[in-house]
Amino acid sequence: MYLDCTLLACHCYCNLYLIKFIQEKNLVRFENVGLRYGLGPEVLQDISFFLPPGSFHFLVGASGAGKSSLLRLMYMALKPSRGLITLFGRDIATTKRKDLPALRRRVGVVFQEFRLMKHLSAFDNVALPLRVAGTSNLEIQRNVEELLKWVGLQDHMDARPPTLSGGQQQRLAIARAVIARPKILLADEPTGNVDDQMAIRLMHLFDELIKHGTTVVVATHNETLVKRLKHPRLRLDKGHLELQMSK
Repeated sequence: MYLDCTLLACHCYCNLYLIKFIQEKNLVRFENVGLRYGLGPEVLQDISFFLPPGSFHFLVGASGAGKSSLLRLMYMALKPSRGLITLFGRDIATTKRKDLPALRRRVGVVFQEFRLMKHLSAFDNVALPLRVAGTSNLEIQRNVEELLKWVGLQDHMDARPPTLSGGQQQRLAIARAVIARPKILLADEPTGNVDDQMAIRLMHLFDELIKHGTTVVVATHNETLVKRLKHPRLRLDKGHLELQMSK
C-alpha cells in the first residue's frame, strides 16, 4: 500500500513537472481559439499553434485575413470567443485584470499607428521602458544612443515625433519596442514605411533578439522580405491558420 502511494505521488509529480516544462518551452500557445466581434461571424477559427523561446515567425495573409486580430490576442488586448490561450505558462482567460499590465510589460509591440509620446523627444520615447524598469541613467544613456544609431536616428535624438517622417517614426517605435529585450516581440507591418535596405537592417535587429531568447512575430505583406529571410510562416486564410516552413 505504501509503495502504491509512493508510486502515485511520483507519477503526479512527474506529470506536474512535464506540464511545467511544456509551458516554459512554449511562451505562446493557442488551442482551438476562435474570435468574433459582437454577434458577427468568427474572424479567426480553430487557431492552434505554439511558439517556443527564441523563435522567429512571419505572420502573412491577405488584407482582412485577421493578422492584426491575432496579434491583439497575443498582446492580451482582446479575449478569444472560445479556446485556450496561454502566455508565459498562464491561462489568459483566468488571469486577473490587475496582473495583465505586468505580463504586457514582457511583450514588445510595434503598432501600425506607432503610439509614440508626442511631447517626449525621440531619446525619451525609447528610454521610457527602461525608466519604468528602474534601469540606471548611465545604462539608459548608453543603450538608447546605441539603438538609435542602429536604426539611423542618431541625428534626431532630441526631435519630437511630430517633426519626424513616417519612416523615422516607425523606426523610433521599433527601437522603443525592443530596447528592454522583451520576451515576446509582436510587430505589425514594421517595414511598411522604410526602404528595402533599412527593412533588412531591422530584421537583422530582430534576429539579434532571438539569440537572447526573444520570440518574434512579424506581420507583413512584404513577400520579398519573407522569401529572403526564410523564417517559418504563420499564414492566415479566411480565418484559418497554417504553419509553413521555409524552403
